Amino acid sequence: MPRATHSKLPDNVREFARHLRVSQTDAESLLWLLLRNRRFGYKFRRQHPAAGYVLDFFCCEAGLCIELDGGQHNRLHAATSDHQRTKDLEKHGIHVIRFWDDEVLKQTEAVLERIYQELQARTHRT
Repeated sequence: MPRATHSKLPDNVREFARHLRVSQTDAESLLWLLLRNRRFGYKFRRQHPAAGYVLDFFCCEAGLCIELDGGQHNRLHAATSDHQRTKDLEKHGIHVIRFWDDEVLKQTEAVLERIYQELQARTHRT
């Protein structure tokens, strides 16, 4: 069976997402290990193109985007860009939560608890 193609997705965005998947940070690798294959009870995609952006992690069922930020996001320009990106995604019904890479690596349980709470709140599962 032929593989479905995404004709509306520009080739450069698709290639960029592929590149990001193979060049993950340690924090992204750890979080992906914990979220993949519905290990957390929800289907997540990594480096998923949506609304003109490539999202670090995305759960369609909950409309939840998880973004991991490294030190480069401390700069004023990056913080402004991140804020605009969040506003744009929210306009498309995608809720964004952000964690520092350091948080994921050192406070993994707290990060997972926050993700779980957001998933529960957005899907109304009990």
